[in-house]
Amino acid sequence: MTAETAAALPALMVVLGAGLWAVAAVEARLECVDAARAGARAASRGEPLERVRGGVLSVAPAGAVVAVTRSAETVRVEVSVNIRPRWGASLPSVTVHATAVSVTEPGLER
Repeated sequence: MTAETAAALPALMVVLGAGLWAVAAVEARLECVDAARAGARAASRGEPLERVRGGVLSVAPAGAVVAVTRSAETVRVEVSVNIRPRWGASLPSVTVHATAVSVTEPGLER
């Protein structure tokens, strides 16, 4: 039984690493979604776009890129970030992206 365990252990470690990597990617995606939603709400209320960007960056994962566009009818906030697990610097990075769109409140000027 010991030989079989020794042979299966590397495969088990690879599966464990892939699972942890997937959890890290999902966590970053959820952070991006939360940041985009908060930014879209703030921008639709008429907050200045620079303040919206700052608020989104404070909620988003480190290194995130934020794009905020406001038209007369809608506000669109896009958040994207390249992530790499802290424990696997040699692994490829994954880009996660989230977008939130909100209707601009009536009476707000562009």
